[in-house]
Amino acid sequence: MKSYMKSYQEMTEEELRQERELLAETYRRIKEQGLKLDMSRGKPSVEQLELSAGLLDAIDSRMVVESENGVDLRNYGMLDGIPEAKRLISDMVGCKPEQVIVYGNSSLNVMYDQIARAELFGICQNTPWCRLERVKFLCPVPGYDRHFSITEEFGIEMINIPMTEEGPDMDLVEQYVNSDPAVKGIWCVPKYSNPQGIVYSDETVRRFAALKPAAPDFRIFWDNAYAVHHLYAEDQAELCDILSACEREGNPDLVLEFCSTSKVTFPGSGIAAIAASAANLKDIKSRLEIQTIGYDKINQFRHVKYFKNFDGIRAHMMKEADIIRPKFEMLEELFAKEIAPRGIGSWKNPKGGYFITFESLPGCARTIVEKCKEAGVVLTAAGAPYPYRKDPTDSVIRIAPTFPTLPDLTEAARVFVAVVELVSIEMLLEKKRQK
Repeated sequence: MKSYMKSYQEMTEEELRQERELLAETYRRIKEQGLKLDMSRGKPSVEQLELSAGLLDAIDSRMVVESENGVDLRNYGMLDGIPEAKRLISDMVGCKPEQVIVYGNSSLNVMYDQIARAELFGICQNTPWCRLERVKFLCPVPGYDRHFSITEEFGIEMINIPMTEEGPDMDLVEQYVNSDPAVKGIWCVPKYSNPQGIVYSDETVRRFAALKPAAPDFRIFWDNAYAVHHLYAEDQAELCDILSACEREGNPDLVLEFCSTSKVTFPGSGIAAIAASAANLKDIKSRLEIQTIGYDKINQFRHVKYFKNFDGIRAHMMKEADIIRPKFEMLEELFAKEIAPRGIGSWKNPKGGYFITFESLPGCARTIVEKCKEAGVVLTAAGAPYPYRKDPTDSVIRIAPTFPTLPDLTEAARVFVAVVELVSIEMLLEKKRQK
């Protein structure tokens, strides 16, 4: 017969005090171990990186480094990327090759540049944002901290949009976008969202495509960072192609889609791209041809030679899934066993992506992160998944399971659970004292 575990809310004050004493002793012993464990950023592990070792051998000095259209890739030319790479990227995100510009190594850099161009020069002959009195951006929360850092860098006002199981709250999105000309964009991670792992529903994508912005230069910044990052071969999310949806709704220029191979091959040495309408691409290229003569076509060629086609990417990503899936499952099982019965937190079990979002009792996240750090476990800063690093409930903690080895992650997770228990009890005791 399974024993019943009391939730902390069901315990008397005396029971909570006794439990706190045991946990405080556990925490003291943990600190004495001098641990140095990191779950702060979504980085591939060494095992994952080793899967891409063959990329370094995909081309050599004896090979004719020539594109399929006959261009010598060692020289200048093809500002928007080699045709083979455009085709590989378009297959990866589900758009058309002619909608793609292949850049250098970083999609974050592409997004930053796009905001900077909008600020300095405007989008498609519209007024540069720097000349406007107010510029606003919608930010689904919790979200990707580096997105928010970009808009904060340029002094753009950020507005929180709550996430639902279907994606951002589209009633609020429509309310802001369709009525306020100062709203110029929205950040989106539509597939296995950072950090919750939510996949935007078909209806959410359709409503995005059907927006009627008050601002003619409003753009959806569609960061499809985890397009191929499934955890399970048999349970893979499908995402509607936003570009096609916008065309059907008569809004072809509404979206800018970003992606890269940073978490497919080598972060910092992959290829990044933007996909957009003909009008948007023309506008972007008019600035790019002044900014650069061209990006690293040899690296683009190397990726094509290594993967050959999209089937090669899919097979590669299933090998990566075999490495990271046990890490996600270990956390989910531990939380279900230790945290759920105590009623002191909740989380989502994503089917892909790089993160697990943990929600503590309100008012506990910052203290949990601080105490974990004191015990040698580094987490993403509390508040990071919100604009201006302000979590209104102080409850959201982003966990990045991919980088540590499974044994290290297991040890870090046990520290995390012990700290969550201790901080939760202290908060509940404080509430009882205040009554």
